Amino acid sequence: MRTSNRVRVGLLASFTALAAVASIGSATAATTLNGNWAPFSRCPVDDPAMLAVDGATDTAICVSSHSASGSIKLGNTEVPVGASDLQVGVINHPGGTSTVISPKGGALIADSAKVPGGLLGLMCPNDVPVITGLCNTLTDAGLNRVTATIESVNNPTGFQLLAGTTTGKPILTLPVRIHLENPLLGDKCYIGSASDPILLKPQNLTQPAVGSQKFAGDGTSDTAGPLNRLSLLGATQTDTTYAVPGTNGCGLLGSLNWAVNLKTGLPSASGDNHVTLDDAQTYVATMNKPRDTAPDAGKLLSQYWHSAVR
Repeated sequence: MRTSNRVRVGLLASFTALAAVASIGSATAATTLNGNWAPFSRCPVDDPAMLAVDGATDTAICVSSHSASGSIKLGNTEVPVGASDLQVGVINHPGGTSTVISPKGGALIADSAKVPGGLLGLMCPNDVPVITGLCNTLTDAGLNRVTATIESVNNPTGFQLLAGTTTGKPILTLPVRIHLENPLLGDKCYIGSASDPILLKPQNLTQPAVGSQKFAGDGTSDTAGPLNRLSLLGATQTDTTYAVPGTNGCGLLGSLNWAVNLKTGLPSASGDNHVTLDDAQTYVATMNKPRDTAPDAGKLLSQYWHSAVR
């Protein structure tokens, strides 16, 4: 009864938080969890596919990776990356294959970052008279300011747990787009799209510090607990393999797409771009003995997660 009450309170808190952060679009976006569950605030434990995991054939894990800062180079332009939070559920299948499950708000949530030079840096100088005239009007700081936000599109694929423990191997493929926001660019200006995303394949450039911790269902550390948390801390992550498509939706009816593309060198082929994520803090949570909980391993993982809601 006590666990049930805590679950009800936690769900109520989650829906209240949702109203305050509706742009994230996930009922678990602001959930606060106890102890070792804390990094997994958006793990999609209630997704039907996660709940259906039996523990004998398939196993389910929660993955969380947070970076406080970084940068991404797109063609000729390098943009700072705000704090980013990547969370997914992963279902491991026999034979080493896996299915990645995103939370409702998307696998990646990132803070916006200011583009150096603003719109002047993205489009100016330019020899085309119309654009030159526009550039000459950008004396107002508000009109010149451009923010960039990395957003998830579609589901990540190809998660490899062992790659996260070493260097030089892609950990997963993460499809994203870059949202550029400025009054003159409009609110639908993107680099990449759901149909033509930027495919990031981050890998560790430096070796993370590896540790593990057994814990109880409610997140409390317990050497005899049914759950285990793997910690992969402090690595710098990078990718230089992705291609970058051109912009879309910039300006009225896309009228400024070509101007942004021309100045920033987009589209840009693989090898001409790079991303760096600093001090990545990655955690993986899973059942210690999933076979012992078959056929209800997924349901039990969800129950444990909800019991940790604060």
